[in-house]
Amino acid sequence: MKKLVVIAATCALFGSATAALAAGDAAAGKAKSATCAACHNADGNSANPQYPKLAGQGEGYLLKQLQDYKSGARVNAIMAGMVAPLSPQDMEDLSAYYASQQIARGAADPALAPVGEAIFRGGNLNSGVSACMACHGPNGAGIPAAKFPAIAAQHAEYTELQLKAFRAMERANDAGQMMRSIASKMTDAEIKAVSSYIQGLQ
Repeated sequence: MKKLVVIAATCALFGSATAALAAGDAAAGKAKSATCAACHNADGNSANPQYPKLAGQGEGYLLKQLQDYKSGARVNAIMAGMVAPLSPQDMEDLSAYYASQQIARGAADPALAPVGEAIFRGGNLNSGVSACMACHGPNGAGIPAAKFPAIAAQHAEYTELQLKAFRAMERANDAGQMMRSIASKMTDAEIKAVSSYIQGLQ
């Protein structure tokens, strides 16, 4: 429990140092989202499990990801092309729109859920993996003010891809290298299990 408190305090510290209020217009964002819908669907609930669900995600987090794609801090060839023509206001509006949508719930693989839940709620003390809920909350709702994302109901395949990208240092836009540090200690089996469990969180 003491370790969880320390981790949560660290999360809040990073968040307070970087948090900024987004000023997007959801209605304007909806009008600008037609291109995004090709991969993420009109309401932000992507059908392809390799593409993230954007619906219900924190507005500040979404904005940061768009800004990171624009600056190159987060590398993805497809998204780099998508954000290239976007203005700062466009990114704020799109973030506000998708944040206003309702995420479609998923289900966990029953065979993976026990291990996934154990990691999500307690981490792995032997290897030093922190509990996911310390920064993403007990229900996976994230900490919007700190720009820590909501992860509940996210596609398991997408979550697995991102954890492996952090582990391989291929994704590096995490505050204080927190996700890279955590993922570097996770096995493939742990990543798959916790990703499945997260998909089923309500």
